[in-house]
Amino acid sequence: MSTKKPTYSNYLQLEKILDAQKRSSEILDKPIHDEMLFIVIHQIYELWFKQIIHEIDSIIFYFNNPKIDETNINTVVNRLNRIHDIQKIAISQIDILKSMTPMDFLEFRDLLNPASGFQSMQFRVIENALGLKNDDRIKFSKQKYTAYLSESEALLAEKYEDSKSIFDLVESWLERTPFIESEEFNFWQSYKQSIKNMLDSDIEIINKNSNLDDTAKAEQIENYKNIYQNYDSLFENSQYEKLLKSGAKRLSQKASLAALFIMLYRDEPILQAPFKLLTKLIDIDQSLNAWRYGHALLAQRMIGTKIGSGGSSGSKYLKRTLEKHSIFDDYVNLSTYLIPKSALPVLPETLKEKLGYYFINE
Repeated sequence: MSTKKPTYSNYLQLEKILDAQKRSSEILDKPIHDEMLFIVIHQIYELWFKQIIHEIDSIIFYFNNPKIDETNINTVVNRLNRIHDIQKIAISQIDILKSMTPMDFLEFRDLLNPASGFQSMQFRVIENALGLKNDDRIKFSKQKYTAYLSESEALLAEKYEDSKSIFDLVESWLERTPFIESEEFNFWQSYKQSIKNMLDSDIEIINKNSNLDDTAKAEQIENYKNIYQNYDSLFENSQYEKLLKSGAKRLSQKASLAALFIMLYRDEPILQAPFKLLTKLIDIDQSLNAWRYGHALLAQRMIGTKIGSGGSSGSKYLKRTLEKHSIFDDYVNLSTYLIPKSALPVLPETLKEKLGYYFINE
């Protein structure tokens, strides 16, 4: 074994990193100054993407097991937190790019063709590993995204596309949630009764409201009938299946109910880490959209309505991905079914003990 100690420079392989900024404009008599910023920022993005994939791979490793050691949930939450912190930095880098004016960018823009951020293999891997389905993607020039990657890049992206994603694995984990129904306590029956009491109380207030005429009262009561139906769809198997088939929901009914239980009773000790996990998945998904939106605004600022360097419709394409490429909307939409703490069913003491770290899932 070599006894030579590494230096800061050779440990970090700085020679390779710092020699990787080759400006295309160097072929010109006067290289374009701001091209260096453009290259450095995008290389930093790719380094952060590499770290995010490293974290995601470890999370998938923990969840890719029929029985998950609950002590690892805190580790998963910490790594999701790290991913979210990285995203915040990535989003803030857009402001540095804004220091380059549109005319500065135009000086070297034509030298980029046909290269485009759309060809970032690592970003596609992140989307696939989190759970974005190919059928939900907005196609680029009617082609699958892999058509714009090299053969080796396409194979790696498709490997993640064909493997179980964080969405799939967390869904399976939620479906195995204990506590919710037992011989002594059926939570959902109690919850539905609490919902009925709450909505009935609201309707009674509407009927007694002297400031509303009969038409206004009828409209509000009709709205409450729709709210009743919305709650029913969560519990009725046939209604929920229709929502799954239509694409209105993606998360299974069993997993949705477990996630809702966690959100409602998030203050119980054993549910605090699972609640943080679900919250972080929402944060990461929404930060992905914030990053997309930031780039859409940047593209519009830099090139207006021109076609992007990769041939896309620039900012319009990026904006279209915002809603379509969301992954964890089902968790966000569970807020529809939350009720005040004061209206929550009281849990039996035996169940409270299980939720206080006394329970072992065998």
